[in-house]
Amino acid sequence: MTVDLSEANWFKSSRSGGGKECVEVAFVDGGVVGMRDSKNPTGPALVFTPSEWDAFTTGVRAGEFERSA
Repeated sequence: MTVDLSEANWFKSSRSGGGKECVEVAFVDGGVVGMRDSKNPTGPALVFTPSEWDAFTTGVRAGEFERSA
């Protein structure tokens, strides 16, 4: 999927510590969601469809991506 993110309005979580080590998210026309590394704003970005974004955020809330010891 190719999406033009050049005019996207990127933002960080309100829970971000204000540093440069976090991700930024942008909601784009058509419900598409972009996600990029805040340390590399001109670098590549992940692009999610609305259903993929819902599955991702549901997994985050459920702890699916927690590192095991």
